[in-house]
Amino acid sequence: MLRTLKVIVAMLVVLALAVAGCGGQQAKDKGQDSAKASSGQQPTAKPKILVASDTAYAPFEFQDPKTGKYVGFDMELIEAIAEVNNWDYEIRSMNFDGIVPALQSASVDLAISAMTITEKRKEQVNFSLPYYQSGQCVAVKASNNTIKGFDDLAGTKIGVQIATTGADEARKIPGTKITDYNTINEAFMALKNGNVDAVVNDYPVTAYFIQQGNKDVKIVGDLRTSEFYGIAVPKSKPDILEKVNSALKTLKENGKYAEIYKKWFGEEPPEFLPGEPSAN
Repeated sequence: MLRTLKVIVAMLVVLALAVAGCGGQQAKDKGQDSAKASSGQQPTAKPKILVASDTAYAPFEFQDPKTGKYVGFDMELIEAIAEVNNWDYEIRSMNFDGIVPALQSASVDLAISAMTITEKRKEQVNFSLPYYQSGQCVAVKASNNTIKGFDDLAGTKIGVQIATTGADEARKIPGTKITDYNTINEAFMALKNGNVDAVVNDYPVTAYFIQQGNKDVKIVGDLRTSEFYGIAVPKSKPDILEKVNSALKTLKENGKYAEIYKKWFGEEPPEFLPGEPSAN
């Protein structure tokens, strides 16, 4: 009987210690959760991505005057990419010529800003799959019947946006006076005011500007180049590039990319986009 009593007492002691240990662990876990909550830590929070963009380049990126929200083709595309990757993101608005330096310093995680993929830029940053096909065009005042295209630009005054492929193309034309503007809207205003004879710029942006009631401006001649836009990523962040490319493929497959494209350009995108054009 005494032996049985000792066994029962021993079992009770073990049970009590186990309960106390469990309670201690629960209290510890609760304390850790409280500490995380009080410190603002969110273990399951989405990664936050900083996105650079020149937000004065409609219809790709611009600020809605009524809401103040950044809207446009690029803005909806990066929103869709963030959704696929479960990212939070923040748009960092900056002048176009500041975007590549920001990427090189990795002060932003990526840039979406109707940026043409060029060999020179590829030395400085990495690019995603091409997501838009564009080209350079000439815009003049609607009353101008002298300039009919690129071949008539020699010896004229040309407005361009600084650090763009339009600026590069304009500088190939002999005898011209080139004026660089921080935004393309400033170049268009210079054209309307007679400060320059023509503006060389991406076709879809120029066409959209005219469609917004600027009928005193017209596009003349053919497109000079065929260019492809890509999302730029710091060379130090290959994981971001991989996720961007994967998301672009997903958006192509599920039809979301085509939906955004048709909303902003009124037509179906080329079949290869997003992706490399066929060599054939």
